[in-house]
Amino acid sequence: MRAASFFRFVCVLTVALAIDVNAASYNLPDFRPLIEKTSPAVVKINTTTKARQSEIELPPGHQIPDIFRHLLEPRDLPRREMHSMGSGFFISADGYLLTNNHVVEDADQIVVRLVDRREYKAIVIGRDPRSDLALLKVDEDKLPYLELAAKDDIQIGEWVVAIGSPFGLDFSASAGIVSAIGRSIPTERNENYVPFIQTDVAINPGNSGGPLFNLDGKVVGVNSQIYTRSGGSIGLSFAIPSSVALNVVSQLKEKGRVDRGWLGVVIQEVDKDLADSFGLKKPAGALVAQLEPTGPAAMSGLLVGDIILRFDDQEILSSGDLPHAVGATPPDTEVPVLVMRKGKRKTLDVKVGRLSGHESDAPAQVLADGNVVTDRLGLVVEPVDATVEEKWHLVGGVLVTQVDPQGAAADAGISPGDVIAQLGFEQIATVDDYTRVMKALPADDLVPIRFFRDGSPTFRTIRIE
Repeated sequence: MRAASFFRFVCVLTVALAIDVNAASYNLPDFRPLIEKTSPAVVKINTTTKARQSEIELPPGHQIPDIFRHLLEPRDLPRREMHSMGSGFFISADGYLLTNNHVVEDADQIVVRLVDRREYKAIVIGRDPRSDLALLKVDEDKLPYLELAAKDDIQIGEWVVAIGSPFGLDFSASAGIVSAIGRSIPTERNENYVPFIQTDVAINPGNSGGPLFNLDGKVVGVNSQIYTRSGGSIGLSFAIPSSVALNVVSQLKEKGRVDRGWLGVVIQEVDKDLADSFGLKKPAGALVAQLEPTGPAAMSGLLVGDIILRFDDQEILSSGDLPHAVGATPPDTEVPVLVMRKGKRKTLDVKVGRLSGHESDAPAQVLADGNVVTDRLGLVVEPVDATVEEKWHLVGGVLVTQVDPQGAAADAGISPGDVIAQLGFEQIATVDDYTRVMKALPADDLVPIRFFRDGSPTFRTIRIE
């Protein structure tokens, strides 16, 4: 009797679990209506680039000998064509479409193809390498188009869908969830103006420039890049948020370039030791390691060694948050900036400058440092050579010539050739400055030290035992 009752209980439990599983599966999103509605506005982009002929350059005053002239002079040979592909999508009925800059960069011809197999030649209205976005236009109207979400209110765990042409496979759809938001991924130029959306949506080569949708069918991001060891998707894909895309589109339409806010600072991350030495309870903010002398930050009163904790209304949790906030701020806007300075919080009104949309116009980063001494830190120092000063644009500090491998400086990672510009909260302009500050440093306390290595500023902490 007991066995029969137990058997009936197991059967009932199994049926109940099966019902629950089926019910749960019915709660999963049905992507079919979304894909059917949005895919007509997604395009496949094919580009053609003609390989440039290289020219032979001779030293001044030299000419090609007659016997070799027919071999070395340029000839009218056919140029080899290179083809590539990507994705994009219309953002208006009159033919404006959005894609990645790297999809169309250097292209001589751009052809877009819709899902209904119509094809159009496109022209470039403007490109923005810093955000990896490009605005194109085709000569047609009454085209299907997609709406960019006005606000970045997407949340981690939210369902998203991508449509594009991975590996040339036309109009493929994939789905996943948002894995993270606000990801900082510096470019090859070490610029970081895009707070990327990270997803586990399958994005592959050819998906670049395609839309990332929420379940309402609005574009929340433009698929831009992936992290991969194989060349294919491993579930780490990154999209440019729609708010960034809207700002870029507006400026490219208006003036063909994108201008951003600029502070004129070099920053670094704050680790636990630096946080302790600067009087913070936990690592947070962006540490100002360098200032452009005539830049907006310096002119507004920011100092090297300040830790920026809040910019306008945005909390700066890590150094990567600051470029996102500054770049999105209209130039010539004055904003409140909360900093930690010498253990105390201080709010400054900072007028944001302009980072031109023309990359060649970007202001050069200027360094600061220079001059001589030795000892408690385990160092031998001397004035900075004039050639180094000129090369690194140094104006004060001391050059490290020897490092005691058992000393405090060695523990802090200081190496010969570094130029020390700050000890504790004191700026080091001369050897006398260095000697005075070095002798007064307290024992057994972590203090910040700022130095330049190969022209790049860095903060560390140092402790004299």
